[in-house]
Amino acid sequence: MSVRALTPGDYAWVTALGMANEVETGPIDIAWLDVMSREWFVGVAAGENDAFAIIFDQSASHGSPNFHWFRDRYPRFTYVDRIVVSESARGKGLARALYEYVFETARAAGHERVVCEINFDPPNPGSDAFHAKLGFSEIGRATLANGKSVRYLERLIGAE
Repeated sequence: MSVRALTPGDYAWVTALGMANEVETGPIDIAWLDVMSREWFVGVAAGENDAFAIIFDQSASHGSPNFHWFRDRYPRFTYVDRIVVSESARGKGLARALYEYVFETARAAGHERVVCEINFDPPNPGSDAFHAKLGFSEIGRATLANGKSVRYLERLIGAE
């Protein structure tokens, strides 16, 4: 499964796919992508405009309270802001391919952990099961100002 870097030419479909999954991953638009592309650690796509991943490390000026939860606890980390797969492409290994790319890239950069959050209110059982299969474990919980409750997860990857 090939993974390639996101480019500005991808932003329209990335925005559309992101907006279709906003409840699970949060808002996204072209202006946000344009600004955050200068900050992300990894921005990649897989499939035929079917899946994307946006990943930051601890040095980003990301405003998310979830990102700051990790920054307050760890000096170095790789933060999965979002991995989104279109409904028609689910079950084809795209999310796994994106995560494997993230794990390899993070390890090569000397990071020891990949972190993310998953909603537990509203629930996201599919994401829970998927992350458990990838070896993520819960390290905390929070209720956000918007009323969502999240579980904070990490997977230790070890640095090379």
